[in-house]
Amino acid sequence: ISTILSNLIIQSCHRALQQSTIFTIALSGGSLPTFLQELPDAFSKANIDPQWDKWHVLLADERCVPSSHEDSNLGAIRTHFTNSVGIPPSQIYGIDETLLGSSEDVAASYQENVVKYLLDKKKSTDDDGKIDCALLGFGPDGHTCSLFPNHKLLSEQNRLVASIDDSPKPPPSRITLTLPFLNKCCRQIIFCGAGESKRPIIQAVFTDVEKANNNAAKHDDSVLGAKVALVALCHPAPYPCGMVHGCGDDDSLIWLVDEDACS
Repeated sequence: ISTILSNLIIQSCHRALQQSTIFTIALSGGSLPTFLQELPDAFSKANIDPQWDKWHVLLADERCVPSSHEDSNLGAIRTHFTNSVGIPPSQIYGIDETLLGSSEDVAASYQENVVKYLLDKKKSTDDDGKIDCALLGFGPDGHTCSLFPNHKLLSEQNRLVASIDDSPKPPPSRITLTLPFLNKCCRQIIFCGAGESKRPIIQAVFTDVEKANNNAAKHDDSVLGAKVALVALCHPAPYPCGMVHGCGDDDSLIWLVDEDACS
């Protein structure tokens, strides 16, 4: 997964920097940052300059804890990725820790000062005006970001970032990107998952699975060695991760899973 994911991110970064002066990427926490450890070497092997100084990293969701806390997604991203590359710290956007007494205030601040700021920055540098890439995980319960099954946040229509104080997974207070953001404001979304625990989710969210022929695989060398399938999302979606359909453009939604998750 790490090798193919690295190639997809390189492709997304290269495309963005051909059209814009910045590359914007939203990252989830959990185990997902460990998939990024190969990325610097992958850029070197591809003989492509990552131009780290042009990267802007935002959080797909965050627990309402200090970044030094073991539950912090930003902490995991720093440990497994950003501490080893040259992205300016001012372009890695954590939550405002002075607001931790109110998850609602944290979410409102993140929407205004990070998400809207980056969307406006993209609009000023290219015609698309979308975040270039969102890298998401999904749980064995089908959640993604901090969007959990049967939660009221799945009905959110307006906010781009929302708070949650009753997360079924600890810690209870978090902020998360919402479905309106994921489905309208991201050029490309890549889901990553590994292990047998993810298999029931894969089986439930997709329908009309068919193997892609060489002409249908649009990522060329980036998917070398992978089995490519063309799929449709089930409607209505049985889980939050299946509610993320992207903006509808070619290659706007990719699921990258290992054999244990999809066999």
